[in-house]
Amino acid sequence: MKAALYRATGAAADVIRLEEVEQPEPGAGEVRVRLRLSGVNPTDWKARTGATPRPILDFQIPHHDGAGDIDAVGEGVPVERLGERVWVWLAAAGRPWGTAAQWTVVPSAQAVPLPPGASYELGACLGVPALTAHWCLSADGPVAGRDVLVTGGAGAVGHFAIELARWSGARVAATVSGEAKAELARRAGAELVVNYREPGAQAELQRFSSRFARIVEVNLAANLQMDLGLAGPDTVIVVYAADLEDPVLPVRACMSANLRMRFVLLYGVARPDLEAAAAMVHRALGENALTELPLVRFPLDRCADAQEAVRSGVTGKVVLEIP
Repeated sequence: MKAALYRATGAAADVIRLEEVEQPEPGAGEVRVRLRLSGVNPTDWKARTGATPRPILDFQIPHHDGAGDIDAVGEGVPVERLGERVWVWLAAAGRPWGTAAQWTVVPSAQAVPLPPGASYELGACLGVPALTAHWCLSADGPVAGRDVLVTGGAGAVGHFAIELARWSGARVAATVSGEAKAELARRAGAELVVNYREPGAQAELQRFSSRFARIVEVNLAANLQMDLGLAGPDTVIVVYAADLEDPVLPVRACMSANLRMRFVLLYGVARPDLEAAAAMVHRALGENALTELPLVRFPLDRCADAQEAVRSGVTGKVVLEIP
């Protein structure tokens, strides 16, 4: 089968190659998926550069997310799953068979059925962003009837955080850096969208809510002072991304606010919690609560360019089209 892969970490153009490798076979409890699209996330290029080191035994096919059709099942998996349209999550976590290839093999629970009305494009957008968004919102209790702030509301995690929060019954505000991104956040369902670069952004958020119950945070170093101004007792600031510079926490201000902080990385979330998150994303998908971001498409043989587009911060969801 054709696969984009690397055998050592380094710059995308130096290490990613399109090669022919043997098609994987599903083991017990696994399914094989004939992929149509592969979703690209920041975690993919960070792993490839070695910024988040992971062992490479022979080769690594990158990318955790994708969508396609189950065409083989292993022992213990019902044969009725054959032919299912599915979205795939964490395919490359501790395994060489990521989604930048014609086939991948994953544990059966990591290939989740796509409802009839959901496209492969939407399925490929889910995975890491949707599971991260759900965990950021739900790990500290329900958000129904609460106020939620999503910073970076036009990014993939931000997009699904807005949609999942609204689906869960929360009031949602979001921050963005420009009008095009503001339109994406409004389309996702944010009731208030502010440009954090403009004067008065924090005051506008304070008029929306005197205290946010949950702040889904993409850049703590840049936004900490604003977050503290929007926090109060029992506010949870949930951080899911790390910038180059670590913030210095003003401990007394955090104490005065009686706030809590949670730091989220999917690889460290317990498997039962991940499967529960996938089930909730599946439920939201079935209720038409989730939508795809604008897609930026690359062919499989331009996997390196796709990763560089994500690294550069392109607006929209980058996907590889699988031949």
